[in-house]
Formats: sequence, C-alpha cells, structure tokens
Amino acid sequence: MSIRRNTTYNLLGSVIPLAVSLVTIPIYLGLIGEARYGVLAIAWLLLGYFGLFDLGLGRATAQRIAVLRDSPAGERAQTFWTALILNTGLGVIGGLLIWPIAAYFFGNVFKIEDALRPEVQAAVLWLVLAVPMATLSGVLSGALQGRERFLELNLISVSGTVLFQLLPLAAAMLWGADLGVLLPAALFARLLTLLLLFERCRRHIFLGHAATFVRAQAGRLLRFGGWVTVTSFVGPMMVILDRFVIGAMAGAKAVTYYTVPFQLGERSTFISGALSSALFPRFAAATLQEEQRLAHEGLRTLVVVMTPLVAAGILFMEPFLAWWIAPAFAQQSARVGQVILLGFWANNFATIPYAQLQARGRPDLVAKCHLAEVLPYFGLLYLGLSTLGMIGAAVAFSLRALVDFALLAGLSGILRLSLRSLLTPALLLGAAFWIATQSSPGQPVWFALVAVNLLITMTWAWRQAPATLREFVFARLKPLAAFQTKP
Repeated sequence: MSIRRNTTYNLLGSVIPLAVSLVTIPIYLGLIGEARYGVLAIAWLLLGYFGLFDLGLGRATAQRIAVLRDSPAGERAQTFWTALILNTGLGVIGGLLIWPIAAYFFGNVFKIEDALRPEVQAAVLWLVLAVPMATLSGVLSGALQGRERFLELNLISVSGTVLFQLLPLAAAMLWGADLGVLLPAALFARLLTLLLLFERCRRHIFLGHAATFVRAQAGRLLRFGGWVTVTSFVGPMMVILDRFVIGAMAGAKAVTYYTVPFQLGERSTFISGALSSALFPRFAAATLQEEQRLAHEGLRTLVVVMTPLVAAGILFMEPFLAWWIAPAFAQQSARVGQVILLGFWANNFATIPYAQLQARGRPDLVAKCHLAEVLPYFGLLYLGLSTLGMIGAAVAFSLRALVDFALLAGLSGILRLSLRSLLTPALLLGAAFWIATQSSPGQPVWFALVAVNLLITMTWAWRQAPATLREFVFARLKPLAAFQTKP
C-alpha cells in the first residue's frame, strides 16, 4: 500500500469536511438562529473532546495492530476486542461523570434566553449518550489505521461528517429548530458512522474470531494510551490557555488579532497530519533502519512542500488580511501571523518524530517533552507579551514549536539529519520575512522581491524533492496538459 496514496486519502479526508462546514454554517444560522447554533457548536466541540475518555486507546490500538501486521489474525482480533470492550466501559463511565457537570453548566452557568433553556436542559441526556460513541470511534478508526485501510477510513469519515452536518439541518426543516431534534439527528449520523466502521473492522480484523478480553493486552494498551492521553491533554491545553493569558494581559481585541492568523497557520498542519498518519503504521512495523529511511523521506517531502507554502503565506499575509477582513485589522495582525507561520513551519516537521516515537511504543517520551514545555512556555509567553506585545506572544509560540521539534527529533534520532535539511529553507524563509516586514505590499519593488523569492524557493524545492514526489506531480499534470492541447 502506497504511503503517497494514503497521504492523499488522509488529506482529502481533512479538507472536504472543512469545505462542507463553510457551506452549511450560514444555512444553520439562518435556519435555527445564532443562539441555538451557539449551543449546537458547543455540543459539537464537546463531542470532539469526549474522545479524551478513551485514554488514548485509539492510538494504542493502531500501534499494536500495526506491530502485529504479520502475526496470526487471531492476535490482531484479540487486541481489537480487548480495546473495544475497554473503551465501551470507559465511555459509559465518562458519560456518567459528564452528566451532572453538563446539567449544572447548561442549567446554571451558560447564559441563554429563558425560552431556550428547557431545550438546552433536555439536550444534556443526548450529550451523555454521545460519550461512548466518541470513545468507540477512536478504537474503530485506530484499528483500520493500523491495517492501513486509509481509503475506507476516510470515505467513512467524510461521509459521516457530511451526514453530521446535514442530518440536523434536515431535521430542523422537517420538525422545527428544536435542540431536542437537532442533537438526536447529529448523534444518529454518528451512530451510522460507527456501524460502517465496525463493519469494515469485521471484514479486515476480526472476521471469524469471537469477542475476547485479554488482561495482558488490556494492560499494554492502557499503559500506551495513558501517555497518549497526557499528550492529547497538554498540547491543546497550551493552545487554549495562551488565549486566556493574552486576554488577561492585552485584552479581548488582542485575542482576536492573535487567533485569526493562528487559525490560518493551523490549516497548514493538514498536510503533515495526513503524511504522519500514513507513516505511523509503517513506522510501527519497520526495522530501525527502515524507520529512519522512511522518516528521512517524509521529512524531505514536508520540507519541499511546506517551505514554498509558508514563504507565500508570510509574503501575502498582510494583503490577504486587508482584503479578507480590513486594512486596519491587517496592520494589527499581519506581523503576528507572519511570526506564527514560522512556528507552524517547524511544528509540521515535528509530526514525523512524534509519529516515530509513538510507533516505537514510546509515547511516554512525547508526553514528557510536552510536560517539560508547559511552564517555560507560559513564562516565555508572559515575557514576550510584557516586552513586545502581540508579536512577543507569537515569538513565544514559534520558539516553543521549534524546541518541541528539536526535542522530538533528538529523541527519535533524526535531529542531525533534520538540521542539515532545514538550513537552506530557513534562510529562504528568513528572506521572505525580511521582504514582508521591510517593504510595502502593492509597490513595484515589493512585487519584484516577492517574485524573486518565490521563484528561488520553488526552484530549490523542486530540485530537492524526492523522486516519488516529482513523479506524483508529473502524473497529475499530464491530464491537464493533454486537455489544454486538445483542439
């Protein structure tokens, strides 16, 4: 199975749901109103975070099944059933724990019109039922990832996401804009997705093997998953809490000036996430020598793809924000975004050693790195905000991303190789940053400098690209060239 093809499947599986949400959000707002949509958005957000209750068993299942790639099918089936039984229990416990908390929050803390409050309180039960669905989804998806069934996984994931967006809309049109209708419709879409995932797991993993629970397997999965849970908690926590620090020190407007370009930069991680997900099962089953070769090729691919994209993002950040939002907003936010993009450039490369270490069965090293970064990061964030304002916050994020990459690359054994690969693109990005900050967008000199920088960057990237990537590009360009030459 091709890593390149699997990466493409993963990338499409991330991009298509984003496009669907861009279309459906305005429809939702017009159909159910801003207040109900606000509650629905929080419910969807919680549905995503409820996955934490699986204690990392989804990733642990993917790693273990990948390691057992050439083992008897019965061993993979034992791993699958053990993880599924564990996650069912964890989901039920998580739902019972979340019930009183959600009831209190939506009943007493959440600010909403009195007329809507009965709808919100009635919807709490549906959120409780969603917890085991979220935990089961992690194991089912992880099992298919471990077997490298990325096409089927992404087809089901995209279909499920589309249904998750469309079924509540259909329910609102048929039965009215009531949260007691919208949330069950969303959960029904999630249930259909789970059934499809389970059927594919039956076909590829446990066909002909009865459900069994193996205590030794459970202990192994929980040890691995516990460290994955630490990483899953600490990483997002730093991203969420830094907004509170910025808001407390610089005000609500500063949070907006920081968050908008941050979210733009965050979109760049679709590519590295798609590639590292495709590499993860290969890392788990590979010898150390083969693992290093795959990591080197993956890193080279990311470098030559991300460097031109980030260079273009830095150069066009200010004019894009001025066109998209307003010139005044761009003046406040563009420099912040340009620095943040440098951080995401490094962050993308960190996904390779991150996947390596977890695939080796050492998620503890990843988690310990993230734990070690928390206090220094918030100290640096405070110092940056105090001295440089919003630019300082962006610098703090980018330095943390760079340190995170260096730590993970050092632990995985690819740091020296990485530094050699990143020297030239770092200089090219430095030149792009200088052009963006020292010249005025729209001026003839700016156009000339931008064109020269992008031409040099893209030429370098093409010359350094792995042969497989160039073959992939040529294969995609041939049909286009043939179409253009038709009379």
